[in-house]
Amino acid sequence: MENITLALFQTALHWEDSAANLAMFEEKIWRMEGKADLLVLPEMFTTGFTMNTGSQAEPMNLHSTRWMQQMAGQMNAVITGSVIIKAGKDFYNRLLWVEPSGKVSYYDKRHLFRMADEDDFYSMGTKNEFFTLKGWKIRPQVCYDLRFPVWSRNQASEEGVMDYDLIFYVASWPAPRVQAWDILLQARAVENLAYCVGVNRVGQDGNGVSYCGHSAAYDFKGNCLANGGEKEGIVRVTLEGDALIEYRKKFPAWKDADAFNLK
Repeated sequence: MENITLALFQTALHWEDSAANLAMFEEKIWRMEGKADLLVLPEMFTTGFTMNTGSQAEPMNLHSTRWMQQMAGQMNAVITGSVIIKAGKDFYNRLLWVEPSGKVSYYDKRHLFRMADEDDFYSMGTKNEFFTLKGWKIRPQVCYDLRFPVWSRNQASEEGVMDYDLIFYVASWPAPRVQAWDILLQARAVENLAYCVGVNRVGQDGNGVSYCGHSAAYDFKGNCLANGGEKEGIVRVTLEGDALIEYRKKFPAWKDADAFNLK
C-alpha cells in the first residue's frame, strides 16, 4: 500500500444545472494546487439533492460519465461522486468511480433518505462494493448510508485480511444535523480499523435546505487529519498505508469481532 493523497471538493452547487456544475468543477480541478490520487465530489454533484428525476436523470455513459472520464485522464487521477442515473425504468443515486484509463465502476446508494421522500423516487442499491487504488481497498458510500453501521462494517477473514482500508461518504448532509455527521464519521473510522473520509457540500439548495460542509478525514484511531470547516474549498489529505497496517497488527480488535451475514 502506497500513501495516497485525496482532494475533497467542498462547494456549493448550482441547483438542477448540470452544465453549470460541470463547468464549475472543471475550473476548480484545473486550478487545484498539487497532485492528488483521488478527487472526491459531493453527492449529486451535477444537480444538487433533488427528487426531480424525470428532468435531471441521465443514462450511464452520457454527459457526466464522459466528463469524469475526461477529467480523470487529464489529471491522471481517479474521480468520484454521485449523480442521478436512469437504468431502464429505475432511477439511482449512483456513485461513479472513474479511473484515468476510462474504466467506470459504480455503487448505488443503499439507504434512501425517506424524510425527503428519496425512497419514493429512487431504487435502492442492493450490493456493497469496493474499489482499488495503489494497493488500497476502498469502500464507497453515499450520505444517509453513514447512519447504518452494519452496512459499512469492515469484516476480516481468518487470516486477518479486512474488506477495506478506506471508507468514504459523499453527501448532501444538512446543517441542522451536522453534529451527527461529525460523530458518525469518527465512529466509522474507529470501529472499522480504517481511514474514514466524508465530503459534504455547502450553500443552500433549491428547496431552501442549508449545508455547512465539515468535510473531513479521520484515521483508524479517530484522529481528525483534515477538516474543511464551513467554507468553500478543497481539502487535501494524505493517508499513510504503513501506519494503518502497523496499527492493525498492534491492536487486532478484528479478532474479537462478531461474525454475521448481511442480507
